[in-house]
Amino acid sequence: MNIVHRTLTHPRATLAALAGCVLLIPMGLRLALGWSDPLGYLSDIAIGTLLMMVLYRRPWWLALPVLLAWCALTLASIELVSAVGRMPTPADIQYLIDPQFVENSSSGGFAHPWGAAATLAALAFCLAIQWVNRSRQPPPLPRHAWAMPVALLLVHGSIQSWRPSEADQWDLFNLPHQLMTASVAAGQEHLEQWLSGDTPEPAPPMEGLTRLDLEGQKLLAAPGRARNVLIITLEGIPGAYLETNRQALQSRYQENLMPRLSSWAERGMNTPNYVLHSHQTIRGLYAMLCGDYDKLDDGTPKGVEMLNQTQRNQACLPAQLRKNGFSTHFLQGAGLRFMAKDRIMPHIGFDTTLGMEWFTRPAYLEFPWGKDDKTFFEGALDYVGQLQQTDKPWMLTLLTVGTHQPYSAPDDYLERYDTAKQAAVGYLDDALDNFLAGLERQGILENTLVVITSDESHGIDDVRLASSWGFNLTLAPEPLPTIKQGVHGHVDLTASVLDYFGFEIPISLSGRSMFRHYETGREIMSFTNGKLRYHDGKGTFTECDFLQRCRDYKSEGFIADRATYAGQYGGQRARLIAARATALDQTLLATPLNQHYQFGSNEKIPLPAHVSNDWTDNLIGAQYLEMPKGTRTRVSLTIRAVDKGHAAYISLKAKEFEQDVPMDLPTDVAVTSDQPLVMDIHFDNPQPRKAFSFHLLGHGAGAIEISDFSVVTELPDQSDQPEYLDDMQDDSEAQSS
Repeated sequence: MNIVHRTLTHPRATLAALAGCVLLIPMGLRLALGWSDPLGYLSDIAIGTLLMMVLYRRPWWLALPVLLAWCALTLASIELVSAVGRMPTPADIQYLIDPQFVENSSSGGFAHPWGAAATLAALAFCLAIQWVNRSRQPPPLPRHAWAMPVALLLVHGSIQSWRPSEADQWDLFNLPHQLMTASVAAGQEHLEQWLSGDTPEPAPPMEGLTRLDLEGQKLLAAPGRARNVLIITLEGIPGAYLETNRQALQSRYQENLMPRLSSWAERGMNTPNYVLHSHQTIRGLYAMLCGDYDKLDDGTPKGVEMLNQTQRNQACLPAQLRKNGFSTHFLQGAGLRFMAKDRIMPHIGFDTTLGMEWFTRPAYLEFPWGKDDKTFFEGALDYVGQLQQTDKPWMLTLLTVGTHQPYSAPDDYLERYDTAKQAAVGYLDDALDNFLAGLERQGILENTLVVITSDESHGIDDVRLASSWGFNLTLAPEPLPTIKQGVHGHVDLTASVLDYFGFEIPISLSGRSMFRHYETGREIMSFTNGKLRYHDGKGTFTECDFLQRCRDYKSEGFIADRATYAGQYGGQRARLIAARATALDQTLLATPLNQHYQFGSNEKIPLPAHVSNDWTDNLIGAQYLEMPKGTRTRVSLTIRAVDKGHAAYISLKAKEFEQDVPMDLPTDVAVTSDQPLVMDIHFDNPQPRKAFSFHLLGHGAGAIEISDFSVVTELPDQSDQPEYLDDMQDDSEAQSS
């Protein structure tokens, strides 16, 4: 007992406990996770020793919040890397501490519970040591001890500049170090711009990224024989999961998680070098279905912006096929209001848009985001059968959700696989195989063009460019080459389908047709996993990181298992790469000002008995909006209960990057059919807002009608102009109708 007491009260016990919490635990987690780059360990040592210097000899109540934040960042980083194959960004830091988001996304438990247990145990031990020694002042450290973390950080930065690494960010940095380094780089960028004065930056050439290119040689001598179009969009699946793609690109990744889909791939046309341009489902769907890059940042998705347009939306694939006599349908396994898909999909040309509420059969699994994949595909097969009873050709777009974090799967799958993520992928593979086999039994594959792809990629550890690596498997009545040569991406899908049928293709679309062979390369971009990537079509692949430092590689295609390093640079040349992304972001609107968004409708929305979380129960699609600095946002809403005698209780929340924003908004307001909730709200935006969302929540009996939920962001002096508000009201009424 005396030995334990002497150990706990040793003069250096506090320092040793701090070292265990902020130094040994992160390094141990890195070792256990297989993150092997020495720079990552150097980063852990540098930041760990810096924290030790800061917290040593500080009272426990001051150290506690810092250590809690440190543990939260450590766990958030490893969990997000495990879940979606990327490191948290500053935006993620804000919403990863939102308790409801974390509850929904982690309902399946931690991907690495042992890591969480070790981290929390080390934190508890460290705080216990500080409490035991609270009345004792530990001896001071020598002044030169502060030089150690500074020297380590300088060494890390020097090696990064001297020896560029293709390793992922989590292999090279721990999260606080990465955020700190990004802030320094941003400061250097502002300083360079300030020193350059008003010298205008050269405009980047954009034609190679934005033009419609139909100059290739057609793969089919005549228009395709298919009568129908079926687009199957799989949540988060990377191209590496298909064996044909791995072989074509000589990938070292050999884990065969989707053997059944890989077997189907042998019967169709595969595009191994297929690029996903961004993260987030709504952005992937927009690029696929509207032939345009969505924003490569956190601005308002172009699908939402398109709600204010009545011409560009007519160039989207559903509208074009409807123009050519098709009935058009969208079916997904989740609620439609999230990301305003209930409004966007009809606006781009879908005659019928259906979500989770369409499925009436009991699900095989309870899943927080929607229907599990087996339930979904069984319902989708029934839906295709209904379409077959009609006289018109049809287009059906399907969207799954089962391979979204937290990755649910039946127990027998969880027993067969190492992780829940792998089990969910295997469950999807079997469900999709049964669906395709059902289509084949009914003869539907004989007259249907089937395109199987994914909205985004949840990434794969240690696989180069996995977050940008998509896939496109096309099954057609005609024989097609098994491997489609060349670089393609989501931006090409709309033009490709229209080209297959020989339909006229609107010149406002971008991209190339996958049903043509091109002798030359093409320019293409993506922004995933915090890296902006650009291929010039002439053998040079460029990757720009969060430090605004770009590296060139010699690479014939965009996706490659390895590439030859050809130098790095920053400054104006690097800004030219970023300027291309900025120009792509502005293809729909020159400014986010004065855009009137109407998210209300005459739809009767049934209410839950209680609100479980802000995500699955959100009743409105006003999400990921952008608000410039110095503007004012105005919101008008009218909500009434449909059923007499039943009251609804309404709350409105605002979130920025998924974190609650404190505002004076209605909370648990009783609404009846005779006493609707009618409000006009406004708030100022002293700083730019991105990824800003409204969450309208309601509970009670019966249903409600949200006849008006309009949002406009304007300059403050415009808000007092009555004629402007009249225009806003007219626009809202027109969109509601």
